Amino acid sequence: MDERDGVIRFRADHRVRALDFEAHVAVARSLLRWRRRLAKVGVVGADPARYQGAGFGNLSGRLPPFPGCPGARRFLVTGTQTGGHRSLKLADLCLVTRCDAERNRVSSLGLVKPSSESMTHGALYDADPTIRFVFHVHSPLVWERAQELRLPTTEAAAGYGTPVMCREVREKLADPQVREAGILVMGGHRDGLLCFGTTADEVGCTVLDLLERARCLGGGGPPHAGRARSSGPRSS
Repeated sequence: MDERDGVIRFRADHRVRALDFEAHVAVARSLLRWRRRLAKVGVVGADPARYQGAGFGNLSGRLPPFPGCPGARRFLVTGTQTGGHRSLKLADLCLVTRCDAERNRVSSLGLVKPSSESMTHGALYDADPTIRFVFHVHSPLVWERAQELRLPTTEAAAGYGTPVMCREVREKLADPQVREAGILVMGGHRDGLLCFGTTADEVGCTVLDLLERARCLGGGGPPHAGRARSSGPRSS
């Protein structure tokens, strides 16, 4: 198991350029809003006592056209090593334009490089084109109780941000129940969880609900108040 965090493992074809967010302001604002909320509950951010102080967790949102072409489904994602920022701004987001798992390459634009998990985000968008948001968060409580919670889990040999993880994602999402649940535990990435769905609120509430369920199992204090996750159908 690899417990390092924040190290980019793919080839990053990145062009430093200020992004024009006008056409995608709703997606960008949703990411920034949920990033603030999830930082408050400690599932994204940075902590000197965890992961050698490296930032952890990242959020992304799909951009049109929909459904788009496999490997070129564009998305905004929080930049690598922005975890130490109390709150993010638009300049802390990166635009990923292409993910090629076979060649281990990610193409992107922005003032910051993409998150080290960007290839995994791209794999989720390719595995189910109706997915619009992906949140990668870290929760020791949920991760350690994954079996009790009966959560789908990737193989321990699948490291984060790698082609192996991309293949795992494709295989797991072939199961309609996994797609509907919107959750994958990263068996080879300690504390790592992937939550995904149609709206930012749906995915954010999936995270909060997971924390609540894990706390109820472990008696770890009062559950976090969160709106129930939408069970409505996804639209393409």
